Amino acid sequence: MATKYHNLFNTIEIGKLRIPNRLAVAPMTRVSAGLDGRVGPLMEEYYEGFAHGGFGLIITEGLYTDRLYSQGYKYQPGMTCHDHAQSWKPIITRVHKQGARIYAQLMHAGALSQYNPYANQNAGPSMVRPQGRQMPFYYGEGPYPMPEAMTQRDIAMVVKGFAQAARLAQLAGFDGVEIHGANGYLLDQFLTTYTNKRKDCYGGVLTNRLRIYKETLKSVRAAVGKDFVVGVRFSQKKVNDTNYIWPEGEAGAAEVFELMKQCGADYIHTTEPKIDNPAFENSNSLASLARKYSTLPVIANGGITDPKLAAQVLKNNEADIISLGKTALANQDWPNTIKRNQTPKNFTFDMLSPHATLECARDYFQRKS
Repeated sequence: MATKYHNLFNTIEIGKLRIPNRLAVAPMTRVSAGLDGRVGPLMEEYYEGFAHGGFGLIITEGLYTDRLYSQGYKYQPGMTCHDHAQSWKPIITRVHKQGARIYAQLMHAGALSQYNPYANQNAGPSMVRPQGRQMPFYYGEGPYPMPEAMTQRDIAMVVKGFAQAARLAQLAGFDGVEIHGANGYLLDQFLTTYTNKRKDCYGGVLTNRLRIYKETLKSVRAAVGKDFVVGVRFSQKKVNDTNYIWPEGEAGAAEVFELMKQCGADYIHTTEPKIDNPAFENSNSLASLARKYSTLPVIANGGITDPKLAAQVLKNNEADIISLGKTALANQDWPNTIKRNQTPKNFTFDMLSPHATLECARDYFQRKS
């Protein structure tokens, strides 16, 4: 049966890599790796399920990048050593056999870390306690601790960690990497004015607050070469602050996205609560601004449940690929469901209760079957 939403199934090239359709799985923390950061058989089934269900691109959950301050969660997968990289090979093979592509998202939690066996204290741009409370479904409890302020040597080690992790991901067989610069994690903490109170070249004006993005992206690009796909994820909102707006407005967004193009990014991934909401007063969506000012392919994420809206965003040239998070958790076969003109299932947070693990999700679906 022919689908009404044919533009969701057109191919696209990002860098030199062809993606079989315009539907991606967004990165989602599943706290289901081993304590040593290696992934196992349950995660193989999980990622293969999305590929089998028709998604053309899968972006992994955030992988911590060093054995210093980067790990954010208990049972979070890492990409810091050969063993970490090797553990992903069966997943990559199974995804590729289904015809899909898979990128590794590289993440440094910074001051939002809820668990880190490698450090006695969290670290961020400045000594500013994060807003809100730790997330229980990621095994967190209570307020976030006060972080220590990173030295410039610490920042250099962050950049080095991202580059080394990117190279490990490339050697493991991933099709690309995504630098996590969104959602309140470390890079975003540098970008955000109230968490970055630094007086050196990494704080103050927007150009300085973007310096760690510039250094990280350039270092990653140097580590993986010119032909390996590298993207960067951005958001205004955070896991612990759903109200933040970039203070420089659209002019600042232009500086952000133009810089990513200049530093060698192949794509931008934006995420907001609603994919098509204006980013600022009297402006277009964040995805649309990213596309306008970077001129790069844009992956857009934000509350998509309706294929009609997904198709409209592409038709309006606001984005090039749509990424699905919670909707994909409820429907690993969402693309194939839409192709068959069937109705997808609704997401419920019961799927992530009491923890956002694959085991809890499996138990939920078994109860409902």
